Amino acid sequence: MAVTLSEAAARHVTRYLARRGKGVGVRLGVKTTGCSGLAYKLEYADDVTPDDVVFEHLGVKVLIDPKSLPYLDGTELDFVREGLNEGFKFHNPREKDRCGCGESFRV
Repeated sequence: MAVTLSEAAARHVTRYLARRGKGVGVRLGVKTTGCSGLAYKLEYADDVTPDDVVFEHLGVKVLIDPKSLPYLDGTELDFVREGLNEGFKFHNPREKDRCGCGESFRV
């Protein structure tokens, strides 16, 4: 089981945490919502909780709650710039379908 980051995502998280002046990494998860059933959650984490499953890739800690891990196993978190937009993108091999609005997915 593993969750990884692209080099671009690792650079972005590292820079953001340095500017922020605190934080241990990024917390990923899923929540039930949308037309396809699940949506990704992403936030910067200030601490590791006892329940967190912790991966470290390219010097960045990725924290995941145990309930989300089966949905995220094998995922690569990327950071992309497309025109004037930029943001995180999930490359999840378990994702089977995505709703038309792009907000939710199904495994």
